Amino acid sequence: MPNGPRGTHRLTVPADRAGERLDRYLPEAVPGISRARGQRLIEEGNVRLAGEIVRPSTRLKGGETMIVVVPPPVPLDMTPEDLPLRVLYEDAHLLVVEKPAGMVVHPAPGHPRGTLVNALLGRSDTLSGIGGVSRPGIVHRLDRDTSGVLVVARTDAAHGTLSARFAAHAVDRKYHGIVFGGPPVDKGIVSTRIGRHPVHRKKMTVLPTGGREAVTRYRRLETFGPFSLLEFLLSTGRTHQVRVHCAYLGCPIVGDDVYGRSRKIPLGKGTSARRVTVSRFFLHAFHLAFPHPVTGEPLSFTIPDPPEFAAFRTAVNGTLFPGDIPGPDPERRGGVSPAR
Repeated sequence: MPNGPRGTHRLTVPADRAGERLDRYLPEAVPGISRARGQRLIEEGNVRLAGEIVRPSTRLKGGETMIVVVPPPVPLDMTPEDLPLRVLYEDAHLLVVEKPAGMVVHPAPGHPRGTLVNALLGRSDTLSGIGGVSRPGIVHRLDRDTSGVLVVARTDAAHGTLSARFAAHAVDRKYHGIVFGGPPVDKGIVSTRIGRHPVHRKKMTVLPTGGREAVTRYRRLETFGPFSLLEFLLSTGRTHQVRVHCAYLGCPIVGDDVYGRSRKIPLGKGTSARRVTVSRFFLHAFHLAFPHPVTGEPLSFTIPDPPEFAAFRTAVNGTLFPGDIPGPDPERRGGVSPAR
């Protein structure tokens, strides 16, 4: 499918898919469509079952006719910008870049320019259209203050294959993070369900029921003062997953003023303690590995931690005292198990 899944697709739902949600089946039925893109197509009325407009949660009966219309991408209305961007790998199908902290991935309210998408458009006129008008080429995201490795699709076919791999958790993603205190055990697995906060809708949270499964493996690499450097291996890829899980463990990411504490970090005891202000939270996607979406060749990218990590370690060295910042609350250790 060199030109991607655009056009009208007519097919019959297999009998053995009865009872499955439509939005889960659609990416398999039409290769090159991610689940998120499929959900948008359904919500826009571009998917019909037995001639009826349906919802993403509709359960299949098996045997019914499904018609899927994939419209061409809307022409872009964004300004290409000549922004510094470190490219780790590039070919006709994809780009792998290092996103700096402070850069938003795609335009959004309050961030119409200066994004990764603007930078990509400034250096390449070939990006996939599956992501829609505001997210050309974007297969996955990193939060604004998270730095690290990110892959971008140049063709619809590459985008579809990469999206499927991310959805199937078949991509190796590792992060480094500096946290307050430390986790309850040096090496473990956090397994919870994550969804929107019931009150603060811009935040995610651990939920007793509902939400989506979220699994993070972690290990402590180093302790300095009352801080720890952790390595995270993502078994799933939920929004803000590492940040939410660290807060859940009682050891939030340093600088994360949404899920943690103030960006003014005390360096000492008492009200007269010297404080250092950090401009970002300390989370870095240092490793990404996956098979090439066309050739199948194994691709692996590992980059060093940003200089801010070392600068913070230097700032706290010799200035902090044990117990300045409390460790994890034992009451909040549910969902944690030792790693195998």
